[in-house]
Amino acid sequence: MRVTTAGQLPDAPYDVIVVGAGVVGSAIARELARHLPRTALVDASDDVGDGTSKANTAILHTGFDAVPGSLESRLVREGQRALAAYAAESGIPVEPLGALLVAWDREQLDALPALAAKAVRNGYHEARIIGADEVYRREPRLGPGALGALDVPGESVICSWTTTLAYATQAVRAGVDLHLNCRVEDVTGPELHEDLHELRTTRGVLRTRYLVNAAGLHADELDRYLGHQDFTVTPRRGQLIVFDKLARELVHHILLPVPTALGKGVLVAPTVYGNVMLGPTAEDLDDKRATGTTADGLALLREKGHRIVPELLTEEVTAVYAGLRAATDDDDYRIRSHPGRRYITVGGIRSTGLTASMAIATHVRDLLADAGLGLGAARELEPVRMPNIGEAFPRPYQRPELIAADPAYGTLVCHCERVSRGEIRDALTSTIPPASLDGLRRRTRARNGRCQGFYCGPAVRALFETGAGPSREAGETGRRGGVPR
Repeated sequence: MRVTTAGQLPDAPYDVIVVGAGVVGSAIARELARHLPRTALVDASDDVGDGTSKANTAILHTGFDAVPGSLESRLVREGQRALAAYAAESGIPVEPLGALLVAWDREQLDALPALAAKAVRNGYHEARIIGADEVYRREPRLGPGALGALDVPGESVICSWTTTLAYATQAVRAGVDLHLNCRVEDVTGPELHEDLHELRTTRGVLRTRYLVNAAGLHADELDRYLGHQDFTVTPRRGQLIVFDKLARELVHHILLPVPTALGKGVLVAPTVYGNVMLGPTAEDLDDKRATGTTADGLALLREKGHRIVPELLTEEVTAVYAGLRAATDDDDYRIRSHPGRRYITVGGIRSTGLTASMAIATHVRDLLADAGLGLGAARELEPVRMPNIGEAFPRPYQRPELIAADPAYGTLVCHCERVSRGEIRDALTSTIPPASLDGLRRRTRARNGRCQGFYCGPAVRALFETGAGPSREAGETGRRGGVPR
């Protein structure tokens, strides 16, 4: 297994290169590792899941409101089952809370029967319409004026950070090469280079027989390198507000609005970390780097949140952030195979891509096989067990037997999030160690709490900089870490 962030790239060609180490690209690399082709996962960032995937709303969807008959509908439905099982096996935090699609006026109330029927057409039969009395019995802090809701009991919240990392970790352990800090600047097709794709990157040249484009916001640009004009990605910014853990008792379900053409709208949802999230906005932009929040966007969220759960607005805000979704002019995923060129585009993957990720991976695998890639018999991958950073199960500092075996798990470094020295050590010595403090935060929650690192920042930085983990030089192979189970 090899993770590289600098230095020379391999000369030998790969069977498959997957561009984009977000949740979808990492899932595809993991799936290909089961069939033993020589595979590489390439990303411009210094970490996996560092783009759209890190700012996902982190809902494990049922797909009840997808477009019936669409590819997205099928893949979300199949992916939800696969990811729920994988999360239980791998220790990815998931909380099955259920969702209420709240109607605030007569028009929205009248739309609920059609949404319930749509759910049935999408293969989801558990949704039902409930009246205002039941809505307020189940959500007593809901703002006044709700007329009813569509109850969707199968919706859950999940840790999007751990999901991406689990896929990539399993892929790397199974032999996939992960090349980070490796931005693709041009691609030329196999007709020019001895039947191989040639990728010119910021770290040199990579060659491959088959190419999978899972580049997210930049998937259309990569497509155009190979002469395709199938779609254009419009960055759709979603701003969010994260409220303190003391707000958690205010909300028991994922509270959804009646959806619009721009998306699912502004929601209120608990997180697996014990917070409450409000958002996202839906702003179509031109700049694929515009991940900053705005005063207008946050004001809009507060206005929407005041109607949904008024008391939420009196709680302390832990953080605000924004993510960019890869919107296209199509209402479905843009997954296209070009068999003659041995090239597959995985584009237009919206926020449901987290839920659908494992099903997208098997779909892409099948497209590669149809295009001539000899996959061989599938093998079982060695299971991974990820460190628990959610609140549904005991954290290391709550486990006396773990602390007795290793006191580092009882030594708190980040007091807001109850992150121990042992967890930070494990992250720094893991298969894919963090290359930055933000990467460490996504693996442990350190600096993610109320003080945002004001108190623990120097201690966390000192642990990071003193080399508690492996060298991050080129070709360094990470060691397996994680909390023992």
